[in-house]
Amino acid sequence: MTRKERYEGILEYFRENVPLARTELSYGTPFQLLVAVILSAQCTDKRVNMTTPGIFAHFPDVQSMSQATFEELYPLVSSISYPNSKTRHLLEMSRKLLSDFGGEVPSDIDSLKTLPGVGQKTANVIASIVYDKPVIAVDTHVFRVSHRLGLSAGKTPAAVEKDLEKNIPAEDRAKSHHWLILHGRYTCTARNPKCSSCPITKWCKDYQDREKRKKDDPKAIPKI
Repeated sequence: MTRKERYEGILEYFRENVPLARTELSYGTPFQLLVAVILSAQCTDKRVNMTTPGIFAHFPDVQSMSQATFEELYPLVSSISYPNSKTRHLLEMSRKLLSDFGGEVPSDIDSLKTLPGVGQKTANVIASIVYDKPVIAVDTHVFRVSHRLGLSAGKTPAAVEKDLEKNIPAEDRAKSHHWLILHGRYTCTARNPKCSSCPITKWCKDYQDREKRKKDDPKAIPKI
């Protein structure tokens, strides 16, 4: 099976069966989504969603957060991974957002990346969700799933992002991030992936390779 055939089969499955894929982060405004995505680095969306209501109750917008002190914000962030750095990032981000962009979350990737705490992945998430930009954010789930499915052999998130954007039509890119991340979160998990119930094994390179090894050598122990 060619890589092109894998892309076509997998994308068609998701288009038909998961047409309304969206982020699981809870937010009310673009600014609140930006806060949530910054907090989600190396942290689960579930934990972030448990934390942001308290943050937004005190600092619901860029103006209020930009005026907060570290001592005021930190206790509200403390249950999140790396709370010290994330608290500083949120404070610096909100102040720069206010001073450089008039409090509006920019749509441009390069502009987003000038904000403290915002790297390529976060910028792509905001651009795709808020502004429907044809970009794909590559986090650990997307990176792992792309490799297992055979969509990319890139060694870095940037290389995987390049492969995905090259092979996925522009109109599908914003959704593709959610398709891949949700598939990795609930089916193609890091440990003990649920291959027996996975609906796209017919296009999965890792699964097909393991099945071939088992057929060639019935005593071989399949490895994930």
